Parts: sequence; structure tokens; C-alpha cells
Amino acid sequence: MNTQVATREMFLAGLVNQCEKLGAAHLKSSAYGLDHLRDIAAQYVLSSHFPTVKDEEWRFTDLSPLLQIPLNLPQSNLSKIKLSDITMPVKDKADLPLRLVFVNGFYAPDLSTVNLPNLPIDFYVGNISNAPEKYQPRISDVLNKHRQQTEVFTALNIASLVDSAVVFVPANMSFDLPIHLLFLTAPGASPTMCQPHCLVIAEAGSNVTLIEDYATIGNVAAFTNAVTDVVVGENAAVNHVRLQREAGNVVHIGTSAIAQSRNSHYTCHAISLGGKISRHNLEVFQRGEATETTLNGLTVAFGEQLSDTHSLISFNHPHGTSRQLHKCIVGNKARAVFNGRVFVPKAAQLTDAGQLSRNLLLSPRARVDTKPQLEIVADNVKCSHGATVSQLEDDELFYLQSRGLDLERSRYLLIDAFAAEILDKLPILGVAKMLSTCVAIQG
Repeated sequence: MNTQVATREMFLAGLVNQCEKLGAAHLKSSAYGLDHLRDIAAQYVLSSHFPTVKDEEWRFTDLSPLLQIPLNLPQSNLSKIKLSDITMPVKDKADLPLRLVFVNGFYAPDLSTVNLPNLPIDFYVGNISNAPEKYQPRISDVLNKHRQQTEVFTALNIASLVDSAVVFVPANMSFDLPIHLLFLTAPGASPTMCQPHCLVIAEAGSNVTLIEDYATIGNVAAFTNAVTDVVVGENAAVNHVRLQREAGNVVHIGTSAIAQSRNSHYTCHAISLGGKISRHNLEVFQRGEATETTLNGLTVAFGEQLSDTHSLISFNHPHGTSRQLHKCIVGNKARAVFNGRVFVPKAAQLTDAGQLSRNLLLSPRARVDTKPQLEIVADNVKCSHGATVSQLEDDELFYLQSRGLDLERSRYLLIDAFAAEILDKLPILGVAKMLSTCVAIQG
């Protein structure tokens, strides 16, 4: 065995050892069979290999810098954390009054506002330990899918699963208030591995809007490895904003797995702004007829950032529909990756799937690798895909400058217009305004 392989395997073994220590320190997490799930996941990690650029799914994303970070167990002492230490995704906190906060993967009740007056009966937002007993069988059913592991970082997350954010929307409930799920990584004095988990269950006929938000306190290097499971019941609708805005020395890997039942609607707005290296695996499984999926993505990368998005939409019934638009804005020496896979088996006749990747390069050394990928077995479908890579047009800049704007303002307007096609679709205006400002500052 060569030294590099040994180092990668030792790294994974060391992380599993830390996960086992974390599980032993939280004996109450044996509920839901979490101890057994952790054991299965840990064994999978130990039998797996650390991804390298030789793996097809990782060939554009080199994770070797992660091996150089001496990661430690996350600290559960939350007494020194204040929400004033972090910029909120809205200027007016009243826009997001319902907030569930986790710090280093641990529930932070003092920072959360989940006990608002007049919340509907049977609606639940909180951590898994405090979930109503009547929902525990349903939660267990969803978690049990992790008995079959297929990806090393998802398994690593489950190997340390001692707590989870939970959103439970009962059948036929239309919940109009957006739910802010804030996951903070706070390394403290030494690099930290933070592995938050989130579980969203929208039962049949329900409707809910979520803001899943990842941010960092401090400037110490860290590794965030997040997993989110979303279950969309029959005739239910979930509007999901995923915002990754962690610090520039954080490695962020996130996996979102969505299971849709028939006649359901799932919309995801995935915005990636932060991290030294970031990867988002977004997997949508349509498990019923007449299901609709909409994926909107925006990656903004500058400096020497590397931001990678891999998505999968898998159909398995007739009359499924999907629309996907992913945009990248890349400057300086940064690099963005987009791989969008759509799988249409023979059973998924009359599928209507459209996918478009649009990319804007702002410097000669910026780079984007884009790969729309359709895999179609069914013979009666309507599927399309496309990709474009462009720069700011000189004639557009000249036109704006001829109207009295300077070069910087002209660039800002063109970049803002490019991003607006995604940001204007966000369900909360305050979040869209904040993100538009962030894009403008970086651009």
C-alpha cells in the first residue's frame, strides 16, 4: 500500500473513531435505533476509500486539502455563541421569526425561536430528541433508509448521528410561515468536524417553505459534512432554499436526498457562495406519477474557491416533469463544477424534462466544468438539455458606460442581471436582496 492510500484510509479511520466517541458520549441517542445505524455507517466508511480525482464522480474536485486539516470533535458548549455574531439572511428578523438553530451539529434551544404562539396543532419544528412520541415511527421509517449506504460522506454523517433537526408537517396542513433552519459551524480554537443532519417530512396534501442555511462563526478551518432528507407526500408541496455561505477556510460537503410521492411538487433553490472547497450532492427521486420537480441553482466562486454541484433527478413513473436551471458566476482563479444527471427508465414514459446550465466567467483564469447528462431508456419522452459559457460582453459594457456609468457599476449591473434569474425566484424577498448584495460585493 502506498503512502498516499494509507494516509487517506487513516484519515477516514480517524474520523470514524471520533464519531464513535461522540456516540458514546450521547447515550440518549440510542432512540430510533441510532446506535445501530451509526454502527452500520461506520463499517461502511471503514470499508470505503477516500474519493480522489481518479473517481469519475470526483474527477474535477480534489479533496486532498481536507487530509491536511487536524480535525477534532465538535464542541457542544454553546454558552458563548450569539446570533449577533452571524449575519442573518434577512435585514428584518421579522421576515424569519421561526428559527431552529444548530451549532456544531447540536441543537441550540437558547438561540432558537420555535415556540411561537398560535402554531398549528401537530406541527413540529425541533430536534429529534424532543419529537412527539406519535411521530417517532414515521421518523424511524425515514432514517432506516440509511441502513443501505452508498456514499462515503453520507455514511460518515450517519456514523456520528446523535441529533437531528426535524420538521414535521402533518397531512393537509398549509404552513405559510417560512422555517429558518440555521446550521452554524463554530470551530473555536482548533479545526472542527461538524456533521449536521436535517429531516423534513411533509405529509400528504401539506405545504411548507424552508430556508436551510449554513454559516460559520470564526476564521479557524473546519469541515462541514451535512445530510438532509426531505420526504414530500402525495399532493404535497415543498419550497426549499438551501444557502451555503460558510467561511473561506471551510470544506463543505452536503447531500440532499428528496423522495417525492405522486402528484407532489418540490422546488429547490440551491445557492452556494462560501467555502474553500464545497460540494453539493442533490438527489431527487420521483416515486409516483405526475410528479413535478424544479431545481434552481446559483454558484458564486471567487479567489481560489472550488464549488461543485452534482445533481440527479430519477424518474420511475409516467408523466413526471422536471425543470432545472443552474448558473455559475466565477472570477479570479476560482473553479465551478456542474454535473446534472437526469435518468429516465423505460417505466417513465411521457416524461417531460428540461435542463440548462449557464455560466459566466469574469477573469481569464476562472474555470467552469459543466456536464448536463441525460440517460433515457423510455421511448416516448420530451427531454432537452443545454450548456453555455460566456464572458461579460464588451458591447454591453460599452453601452452602459456610454450612458454615464463607470466600468465598475456597469459590471455590477450585468452580473446582478445574470444572477437575478435565479434570485428573483426565491420565495422570500429579503433573502433575495441580501444575496444580490453578496454577489455584487464579490463580483
